[in-house]
Parts: sequence; structure tokens; C-alpha cells
Amino acid sequence: MKSTIILIGPMSAGKSTVGNLLAQELNWPQVAVDDNRGVLYDEIGYDHDKAKKIVDTEGMLGLLRYWKPFEAYAVERTLANHDNCVIDFGAGHSVYEEEELFGRVERALAPYPNVILLLPSPDLDESTAILNHRFATMVQAEVGEIDKALLDVNEHFVKHPSNHKLAKIVVYTKDKTPEETCAEIIEKIQR
Repeated sequence: MKSTIILIGPMSAGKSTVGNLLAQELNWPQVAVDDNRGVLYDEIGYDHDKAKKIVDTEGMLGLLRYWKPFEAYAVERTLANHDNCVIDFGAGHSVYEEEELFGRVERALAPYPNVILLLPSPDLDESTAILNHRFATMVQAEVGEIDKALLDVNEHFVKHPSNHKLAKIVVYTKDKTPEETCAEIIEKIQR
């Protein structure tokens, strides 16, 4: 079994923030799959022109569908190339509609006992409301407006069964600081 800690969950669940704290506490490197997505996607023929056309014709939802095989590959490659670290997945890297892609990611994660799903609450409607408020606030501060379709995507990420099927530990973060969440994760993995 591998000791790497893998954080999964929807957008604005705190994966990067908590991952950074865990990495500091454990003195391990932190690897963000999103930071390496461009290089990894290009390895298997990501077509940037096609992606732009998809955004123009189908919007972000179309682009998210196009990303799926690339996301599964990025998960496989990241896990193959890193050990004894904290890995935080991008929100889409743990949600798959196609059984074949989900199976690939499930097999890649099988040796890892510390696959941790971060959600605010066991109530998925409450989690959606909290995370979409966080996400919208962040996007509005950076860009000025939020595309409602992205909030719908995040709700899909919250409610999709993939995250729960892949997670081996679930940590609820509502009313906890990132530091408290980090301490809870360390306690759970040490048991």
C-alpha cells in the first residue's frame, strides 16, 4: 500500500489549501494535478484548436466533456510518477460518466489507502450551496462575473457518485478551519 495522500472533491472544496498544509506538516512535496494538466494532456495529443472550437460552439460544458480522457490519463501519470507526497486532484479528475474511464482511475487509485474526499457536509444540497458560494465569490473577484453553467457543473461534481466510490476516507469541513481539517486527516490516516 502506498502512503501518498490524495485529495479529491468538487471545486472550492479546499483541496489545494488543505493539501498545502498537509505537505508542510508531513514535510512532503505537494503535487497539484491541475498544475501539470497542460503537459500531461499534450503527451496524448490534446488538440488546442479543437478545444477552442468546442468552447466556441458548446461552451465550458463541451470542453469539460472533451477533457475526460485526458483527465484520466493525467491521474494515471501523476500517480505513476509520485510517491510519498500530497496530491490534489482538479475537481473533474475524480468524476467520470464513462465506465471505462472511471475504471481506469479506480484501478490507478486502488493501491492508495489515503484517497480523501473533502466536502463541507454529508448533506449534498448544503455542500453544493456552500461550495458554489465560495466558487462564485472567488471567480467574481478574479473575473467579475460567473458563468452559471460552472455552478451547475460543480453541483454535478458534488452529487456524482464517482467521488464517493473512489474515496476511502471522507472528511467534512463545514465550520472547520483548514488547519483543523488537516489535523483531522492526519489523525484518520494514522489510525
